Amino acid sequence: MIAALLSGGFYYFGYKTGVQQSKTIIIEEARNIETPEKIGVDFSVFWQAWEKLKEEHVRGAEAKNQDLVYGAISGMVDSLKDPNTNFFPPEDSKKFEEDVNGSFGGIGAEIGIRDDQLVIVAPLKGSPAERAGLKSGDKILKVDDKVTAGMKVNDAVKIIRGEIGAKVVLMISRKDWENPKDISIVRETIIIPTVDWEMKEGNLAHIKLYNFSENAPLAFYKAGLEALLNGAQGVILDLRNDPGGFLEVAVHLAGWFLEKGSTVVAEEFRSGNNRTFAAQGNEALKDLPVVVIINQGSASASEILAGALRDNRGVKLIGEKSFGKGTVQELFRLKDDSSIKITVARWLLPNGQVIDENGLQPDYEVKLTEEDAKAGKDPQLEKAIEVLKAELSK
Repeated sequence: MIAALLSGGFYYFGYKTGVQQSKTIIIEEARNIETPEKIGVDFSVFWQAWEKLKEEHVRGAEAKNQDLVYGAISGMVDSLKDPNTNFFPPEDSKKFEEDVNGSFGGIGAEIGIRDDQLVIVAPLKGSPAERAGLKSGDKILKVDDKVTAGMKVNDAVKIIRGEIGAKVVLMISRKDWENPKDISIVRETIIIPTVDWEMKEGNLAHIKLYNFSENAPLAFYKAGLEALLNGAQGVILDLRNDPGGFLEVAVHLAGWFLEKGSTVVAEEFRSGNNRTFAAQGNEALKDLPVVVIINQGSASASEILAGALRDNRGVKLIGEKSFGKGTVQELFRLKDDSSIKITVARWLLPNGQVIDENGLQPDYEVKLTEEDAKAGKDPQLEKAIEVLKAELSK
């Protein structure tokens, strides 16, 4: 039991306001609340707020002390105004780890924050989200009956995920639509795809990479080897709607295209110290002409790989501006199995460009409209073939 001496103004609404007084607040069952000397912050106002909530709020007596602590931590995290830094209570922390491991129940879409608005970063291939017609950049206004204004990504994910076979309704706003639409999606077990490839125009390998998961290096090895054995003379690397994944995988795959020792990306920490990652791969595609297709669903590790090829080899980017997610998060486990995912660094491309919030501008901007999709057309891929054939003719 800890006692804290507080001085301050207590206000009573009605006929009278304000009285200066000192009061000793007794915090029951509190442990380990000593303030570290180096912080030099007066926590008395925290305990004052705690007491007022417990005593005055209509549900104060029902409030669990640990929930108040978690709420305080969430508020502290939110004060940094970084949508990629999040606090997870123990149950949410477990769900987050399940998501990272790659198989889970939901709609199959990467969700993020852009301009304080919840958006679809990218629907996954073959997912319920893709089949329902969700697209990169779609704004999520409501999830079922809950308005998403001010909602965190983690809170949205908790609502969207649910019982397999059950429906969730998203109210979606899209740039080309006059009014928002409700889209009903049936939840499924989501298995994340990795790589597809096929030959185009006889000797052009079109390699579609869906994510940078731990399975990607082996999947890309098989696709790259088969493409070479089938006589590939050029490569179209398709990173559209690829939301990223592991940094190490992006560096590994860059080694297929770049000379050993070439800078792939640098991490810039708050200390000002940079850590540089260099290509160390097999260089098997180093001498083949390459073009990269990107769109607003290309994020994180996708932007690293595309930017590294552009800066080191002058590889042309085709499509639409990428998402602009270029920070590094680490997950820190706390003593009660809660966790904090903290942004600890940002990524710099070889030319020094900051990816975060900037994204990559394509050398050839080509839109892909709904009309194109309905007609089975892909003008971005067509442009990529055109540019790559021009490279081969030099």
